[in-house]
Amino acid sequence: MQYSTKKDSHRRGRPRAYDPEEALASARDTFWRNGYTGTSLDDLSAATGMNRPSLYGAFGDKHALYLQTIDRYVQAGRAAMDHALQGELPLREALMRVFDGALGWYLPAHDAARGCLLIGTAAVEAVNDDEVRERLAAGLRAFDKAFEKRLRAALAQGELPPHASAPMLARLASALLHSMALRARAGDSRSSLRAMAAAGIALICGDAPAHAEGRAPRRREK
Repeated sequence: MQYSTKKDSHRRGRPRAYDPEEALASARDTFWRNGYTGTSLDDLSAATGMNRPSLYGAFGDKHALYLQTIDRYVQAGRAAMDHALQGELPLREALMRVFDGALGWYLPAHDAARGCLLIGTAAVEAVNDDEVRERLAAGLRAFDKAFEKRLRAALAQGELPPHASAPMLARLASALLHSMALRARAGDSRSSLRAMAAAGIALICGDAPAHAEGRAPRRREK
């Protein structure tokens, strides 16, 4: 007896019922909000609209899915930094554009403060997970390199003192970025974090930061 293949052919040709990019974004936001350990497969299924077999088939297990979200986050972060730092903007404005962009990620308008996915979740898991630690290190290096590229250009253009070290200043800029991420998650306000960024930029560019709360420096007694 000959069986019809129309049903099987239709199933094979049917488009996927999910968008991989949207599913990864939803999984990323779930990990971002709850952390790796605090995120269950049920949480991921609910966020992506995919059942467990579909999740495994598309992305692998929970660990593999988490690594993919970290990779995408670092790629998106580096691309955003490169865009903010390119062009003819003066160094100070370019750096502030990076920090303003980061604050948009750390303090979303319609959600709780979440800080940085990499610092907030991968730094915790890196202690006992070699693959996460490798991605954390690679992510930090990627952000350092983005800053360093712009700082080297600033040195060549005379925007920085000739003795300045672009690699060290890049690490300082990255450290400021990571500190802002932690403080955002701890509840610091956007205005205080932006003031912190401005003070850090002043130090990087060779100026003294503004005095806290607008207080003038005390005069020396004669």
